[in-house]
Amino acid sequence: MAQEQAGLTRRDFMKGVGSVALGVTAGLPSTAFERPGQADTSRVVLIRNQDVVHGVRDTDGALVQQMLDDAMVALFRLADASECWKQIIRPDDIVGIKTNVWHYLPTPPELEQAIRRAVLDAGVSEENIALGDRGILQNDIFRRSTALINTRPMRTHSWSGVGSLLKNYITFSHPPDYHADACASLAELWDLPITKGKTRLNVLVMLTPQFHNIGPHHFDPSYTWPYGGLIVSTDAVAADAVGLQIIQQKRRLVFGEERPLQPTAHHIALADTQYHLGNADMSKIDLVRLGWEEDSLI
Repeated sequence: MAQEQAGLTRRDFMKGVGSVALGVTAGLPSTAFERPGQADTSRVVLIRNQDVVHGVRDTDGALVQQMLDDAMVALFRLADASECWKQIIRPDDIVGIKTNVWHYLPTPPELEQAIRRAVLDAGVSEENIALGDRGILQNDIFRRSTALINTRPMRTHSWSGVGSLLKNYITFSHPPDYHADACASLAELWDLPITKGKTRLNVLVMLTPQFHNIGPHHFDPSYTWPYGGLIVSTDAVAADAVGLQIIQQKRRLVFGEERPLQPTAHHIALADTQYHLGNADMSKIDLVRLGWEEDSLI
């Protein structure tokens, strides 16, 4: 039931990412990123490199840059990463790069800077770009933003099953408002005035994901592993669904049995079935795999 927009619908955008018809960036209508409904399929790129991390916080910035560039080319099906960014970012955009600062497993600064450089290269002025997590409601760039890039590491979470791209927007509001029923209503965050229709790209960090935790804010590096991956998509629900599959399979391998998350991460499925934000059904996800294939778990 996609609502038609001026020459381009979100269905066109999510189904046809990479098509040259997406546009001459200068002509891209602001309504192109509204959320009228789901696409038939969502393209998700999983890219891995076995040398990109050496420990939880030791990340190779050059490899992260190359991985992001290659993922963009595969997602948008253009020859050059810089041209891909110009499909989603205009020079006159005000861009908030929504990261995650949880000190045990934050968004790697190397990835933050790779995204920032790409936005600059797309023609956005430095004063119109901000990176942030907590306190973004007081950040003038985020308040005035016309475009958002969403990126965070995947980890198990005692309130929502997993800390996901969907959950990464919780600091755009008051977190306790979304904690009921294992954060089942997180998709509502994407309809807030400060976020609605603004998200241009999602990057789920799977470099050293956390597959198990014990209680709130718990972290143990033995529950992480060097997966060496990034999951990139215009559909946050689809990206989260792929990440969740990997986390669940890792838990099966480590524990030797089916060990459901506590609580379950049902906010991802509900973002599809109840809120129609994107696709959580793997049969509707066009998964593109690049790079290191060993133990991909999906």
